[in-house]
Amino acid sequence: MDCVELGATATPRKKIKVLIVDDSAIVRKIFSQELSRQEDIEVVGTAPDPYVAREKIVRLRPDVITLDIEMPRMDGLSFLRKLMKYFPVPAVIVSSLTPKNSEMALEAMECGAVEVLAKPGGSYSVGDMSVQLVEKIRAASQARLSPVQQGGATSPQKPGHAEWSKALRTTTHKIIAMGASTGGTEALKSVLTQMPPTSPGIVVVQHMPPRFTTAFAERLNSLCDIEVREARNGDSVLPGLALVAPGNYHMLLRRSGGTYCVEIKNGPLVCHQRPSVDVLFHSVAQHAGSNALGVIMTGMGKDGAKGLLEMRQAGAHTIAQDEASCVVYGMPREAVRCGAVESVVSLGEIPRTVLRILSS
Repeated sequence: MDCVELGATATPRKKIKVLIVDDSAIVRKIFSQELSRQEDIEVVGTAPDPYVAREKIVRLRPDVITLDIEMPRMDGLSFLRKLMKYFPVPAVIVSSLTPKNSEMALEAMECGAVEVLAKPGGSYSVGDMSVQLVEKIRAASQARLSPVQQGGATSPQKPGHAEWSKALRTTTHKIIAMGASTGGTEALKSVLTQMPPTSPGIVVVQHMPPRFTTAFAERLNSLCDIEVREARNGDSVLPGLALVAPGNYHMLLRRSGGTYCVEIKNGPLVCHQRPSVDVLFHSVAQHAGSNALGVIMTGMGKDGAKGLLEMRQAGAHTIAQDEASCVVYGMPREAVRCGAVESVVSLGEIPRTVLRILSS
């Protein structure tokens, strides 16, 4: 289940210039120290508030910024909206683990931020934070801003309920497994809001810290025709229900008699991630086999590629999001490279492709 690290420094290239925006001097210091240890990253400056940040962004032209949500003089969300309108820069949102901040972080993702990171403390250790910080900076540096809007202009209309009903009459034992990372919150929203109440049970891994996945599931539940909730250990996977892996825990599919359920467990990072898409996909291959359909979406790295290959070898249908509609074409690319993917389609075409496969 090990994953080879993406070779971010394998070939010489320009360093990723980072500006750290946070009112906490301790956070600015920790982030600067951790990032400065990386050969491919350069901290070009820090800022205690958005006003200082604005001047430094214009002067230093960073490739990526880290941005706190709660700051004096102007909150991070208001600053982000202005930034994306006048001077778009890939942003990694930094937030404390509170319900309010989780909601604001999701709003920030809708406004154009590409990653979210929990501040050190509580259940999210400095050690885990260091690994995640570096990976998220690298991912953000490769992000294409506003890809959902770009792909949305040519996206087909939502499949009608009559089409879905015809396709789903005999799919009560089917499972849809989805995995995403950078840019995945908006991509998953685009797909899941098109799934009907009669859809097969869905299991989802989105790389996010704890508590943010709770808010993410609640937000999706308010928008979707299906029920969406953060998974709990032992939850049954049922038609019309999507279960989102909780942050900082792996989620696995299990078979219990004639039904499927999920197991939520701790464990080491896999492909630098917990939850890991590979962990979920491996379990789906093992327990659902040809009854499964796998979807790998936008994100950096290799998480999910090996698991999706196992799913395909077990008889499952597999789909990858195409490069043009991805924020970062990393995970889908690696899955395509290793032969794990049956169909490569745009974000807007994923629901119809699922419908076509379920109808066949």
